[in-house]
Amino acid sequence: MTMAFADPNPLRGIVLKVCSVTVFVAMQTCIKLAGNGIPPGQISFHRSAFAILPIVAYLAWRGELRVAMQTDNPFGHVKRGLLGVCAMGAGFYGLVHLPLPDAIAIGYAMPLIAVVFAAIFLKETVRLYRWTAVVIGLVGVLIISLPKLTLFGEDGMGSEAAVGAVAVLISATLGAGAMLQVRQLVREEKTSTIVLFFSLTAALLSALTWFFGWADLSWQALGLLALAGFFGGLGQIFLTESYRFADVSTIAPFEYCSIILGSIAAYALFSEVPTATTLIGAAIVVSAGIFIIYREHQLGLERRAARKASTPQG
Repeated sequence: MTMAFADPNPLRGIVLKVCSVTVFVAMQTCIKLAGNGIPPGQISFHRSAFAILPIVAYLAWRGELRVAMQTDNPFGHVKRGLLGVCAMGAGFYGLVHLPLPDAIAIGYAMPLIAVVFAAIFLKETVRLYRWTAVVIGLVGVLIISLPKLTLFGEDGMGSEAAVGAVAVLISATLGAGAMLQVRQLVREEKTSTIVLFFSLTAALLSALTWFFGWADLSWQALGLLALAGFFGGLGQIFLTESYRFADVSTIAPFEYCSIILGSIAAYALFSEVPTATTLIGAAIVVSAGIFIIYREHQLGLERRAARKASTPQG
């Protein structure tokens, strides 16, 4: 399916994408500032619940709120919400226990794993070029993660960093599963419905973790988590709007601006400096990711040309 743009404007799409990346990094920064000692489920609840406010306001402004509440596949949304909230919880744990650039860079494994899942579960054809890019990208993730994983068994921050790295890898795997579920949902559900129902189901599902014990939050921590949720909702709005003006292959590579912005925030607020292995691994993963985006674009062009050639002309 191709997207028709009422007002094609690639530059505007890119600006909106960079805005979404910026506020998502701000969201991660707020969580890292507030999250030490707070259970991941509690963080996920605040992230999801406070994201509902800007999303509802945005949908109401566009006149899409009523339609967004209508769905023919509630179970599909619950499934996506369950995968998404587990991915968030694991990712937030890793975010709190790892340097911010490391958590962001390891998280880049998600689209690579999604390619593998698409081949296994959706029976998509993945040829040599993309398999090669996936393998190279995962080697980059291993380069970033390995120094942390070798810290298992050590006391103190060493073991926390190791568990944090594993948590982000689990988050990337679950997130890839959620991406596949979204690809199933978009065949029959509106984007506004998917966005709204994810925040609603994620908030409800993560609220259940209250029974396992939540931390008493200071006003500062509560404010930071509320701000993180608001930034999360705002980032989703910017992301959705960006695809109204340009195609995925134009916009998607700008996702990798997050490693630059995350490194700046990490240095300014946490005195964290990316290690050589993080920079080398991130460069490899980003290169592999951009190649996969480019290859997907080329395959999309080929599929559209084939469909056009096989369609009888009147």
